[in-house]
Amino acid sequence: MALLTIGAFARAARLSAKTLRRYDEQGLLCPVQVDPFTGYRYYDPRQLEHARLVAWLRRIGMPLVRIRSVCGLFATDPDAAARDIRDFWARVEAETAARRDLADFLVDRLSDTAAGRDRPMRRLGAPLGLRYAALTDRGLVRDTNQDSVYAGPRLLAVADGYGGGGARAGGAAIDALRPLESATAESGELLNLLADAVRRAHHAVRDLPESGTTLTALLWTGSRLGLVHIGDTRAYLLRGGRIFRITHDHTVVQAMIDDGALTEDEARSHPRRAMLLRALDGADAPAEPDLRLHDPEGRDRYLLCSDGLFTVVPEAELHRVAATVADPEDAAGELIALAQEAGGPDNVACVVADMLEL
Repeated sequence: MALLTIGAFARAARLSAKTLRRYDEQGLLCPVQVDPFTGYRYYDPRQLEHARLVAWLRRIGMPLVRIRSVCGLFATDPDAAARDIRDFWARVEAETAARRDLADFLVDRLSDTAAGRDRPMRRLGAPLGLRYAALTDRGLVRDTNQDSVYAGPRLLAVADGYGGGGARAGGAAIDALRPLESATAESGELLNLLADAVRRAHHAVRDLPESGTTLTALLWTGSRLGLVHIGDTRAYLLRGGRIFRITHDHTVVQAMIDDGALTEDEARSHPRRAMLLRALDGADAPAEPDLRLHDPEGRDRYLLCSDGLFTVVPEAELHRVAATVADPEDAAGELIALAQEAGGPDNVACVVADMLEL
């Protein structure tokens, strides 16, 4: 089969030559032949489907490193590629729904303000609908446990301290969130409450020399969840039999993955995998946390954990336990046992919580 020049291939794929050159530079679609004298690129007509797939994935906003993964799966296992796209889009829809709800709240709030109407404050939801368990373990190698956990009717939190005062730092961060159990807020103000709590946590931690902590927490209003996240502790959601990570690590390695310089597999053994880009520490100004609203559904299960769990227990095992162990305390205990079976190299913190159908 005759090769196509970059111009002919661009016309057939309905892409520009500039786009194809960019795909080549990014490693998404490389020509099968490059003239050593002119640098002119040539493509195999069989690459047209690949080119269209990359363009479609870029159009839905998929990051480069994930596009590479999907294209690799497409060549060997189209069903797996389809599942990966479905999982990606489910996460996009969840994030879009959270932003839509906040936008709706802001529209209503500003409309009421313009009309001179006062909206009554709502007390954060009654302690119904949430069943939870929280466990932490020193592990098999560390001398002390610097992980902290909390689970209550409205608040779920995990912190992973580090440095000489790491245990105090993690505990102080969670203590700064505890008053939220009895706070009042509307859904849109929920994120402000969480941001204020992170600022209090920063003030509590910054005077501890050479110490800091990560923090991931969920606050339940009875109808919505507010998520606050900073560092590399994580939150996962089990919904409809599938598991999704709903936080984004603030680490050097995750930034390299996002930029396409590193794959997920390479990241697991990278020497800088624990280096944080954001944390609560002694900096003069607090690092900016991720803040989101999330709409839960009945039968959702949430897993919050420190890196002592997810760095040694594969996500497939997290999924298995979350999907098959009914009682939250039993699930948390089994997850910690899996971390110990993997050598227990670090402290482990784990919160498992179920949204009950009322």
